[in-house]
Amino acid sequence: MPMKSEIGTFPFGQPIKNVCQADRTPKKVFVLGVYASAVHAKWVDDNGKVKVKALAVDSEPEIFWRGENAKEIIDKISIPASAGTLLPAESKLNGPSGVALDDKYLKPLGLTRFDVWLCDLVPHSCRNDRQAAALKREYDQNKDKLKLPEYNWPKVPLLLADTSRRGEILDELNTATSSIIITLGDQPLKWFTSKLGSKKARLLDYGDTDESYGLVRNISIYGRSIKLLPLVHPRQAGRLGGYSPKWADLHEKWMKCVADSLL
Repeated sequence: MPMKSEIGTFPFGQPIKNVCQADRTPKKVFVLGVYASAVHAKWVDDNGKVKVKALAVDSEPEIFWRGENAKEIIDKISIPASAGTLLPAESKLNGPSGVALDDKYLKPLGLTRFDVWLCDLVPHSCRNDRQAAALKREYDQNKDKLKLPEYNWPKVPLLLADTSRRGEILDELNTATSSIIITLGDQPLKWFTSKLGSKKARLLDYGDTDESYGLVRNISIYGRSIKLLPLVHPRQAGRLGGYSPKWADLHEKWMKCVADSLL
């Protein structure tokens, strides 16, 4: 999955862009997530009726964005007069993973964003099933009537990282010169670390008890010794959407009792 300059187009016409680490100076810790999120807008018709509560309309301005300036970003998007208005979605729907990253991972570990290199398996926004259903219901059926632009928003791929994409991530890791990798959830373990030497492909394989969760492990990547800290996905840590209470509780205890002594 090599990085592409032209990826696609969001509903209402904004280009889909890769969202990557801007600060390329060496970092102590390398954080690997799943795929980039997006700026979400509430779509309201001319009568004030909400058509979609949260629809992705633009790429995040930075990796693991915290939701700042959502209104300014959305206000710049021009839509046909007949289509109504775009307003910022609820604050909790813009940047929740970025907020969780800072509050539930970095701060407990005594880190700031200056200390970490951020990366995703898929560096751009992907369309999930919920967004696809909303588009089919409200956008696709009214596209001609409301003169809406075409969109080409790729769905979440079955293959989250191929050999080429793993090579790109490895290049970032080498540039970062990080001595520790933090993985967020199962997918970075499945598609990156387990393919390069760690063998274990699920968070469960590293432990799901108070005594075993969130410990630093020694692994080897192409013969290079590096430390791995496998943690839950931000959905679990932030108790977002369909999270698992079991994993959320484990992470909560890790934050309070383990994190500050690890690094």
